[in-house]
Amino acid sequence: MEQELMEVKVMGIVVDAKASNPVVVLVDLNGQKALPIWIGVFEAEAISRGLEDVVTLRPMTHDLLKQILDTLRTSLTRVVINDIKENTFYAKLYFNVEGKELIVDSRPSDAIALAVRVKAPIFIAQSVVEATKSLGLLATRFLDEQDELKTIIENMNPDDFGNYKM
Repeated sequence: MEQELMEVKVMGIVVDAKASNPVVVLVDLNGQKALPIWIGVFEAEAISRGLEDVVTLRPMTHDLLKQILDTLRTSLTRVVINDIKENTFYAKLYFNVEGKELIVDSRPSDAIALAVRVKAPIFIAQSVVEATKSLGLLATRFLDEQDELKTIIENMNPDDFGNYKM
């Protein structure tokens, strides 16, 4: 049974000042809900390069994956962040291979880095939305002045968004 999905876009990458860890911020298309996912520095760099269409001298890992997909005439149709267990998010990559759908397990950070390169939509499963609400991770009423995540993001330097450097 296919569960309900919420489409999101990458708002940007910010740095959690407390832990000095990069965080990718996903926002629903209405701008009402935001989900922060803590990621590693290399993954943050990969997502930032994908968002900015940065071309490197040699293909980095996610660029290589895109080249392989293009060469094999396979498309990434969507990314679904489908589970959270013990504060760890899980994702699935949905590929169209000669008209057949293939699903591959992925870390959300890698899935997002690939999705931004191939312009594939990103979704969060409703079960993950509900779980993150109960954990206090999902910021609802994102446009509400009282929202804590919005305040944190507004107080960050705009240069931190989408320009994460190691």
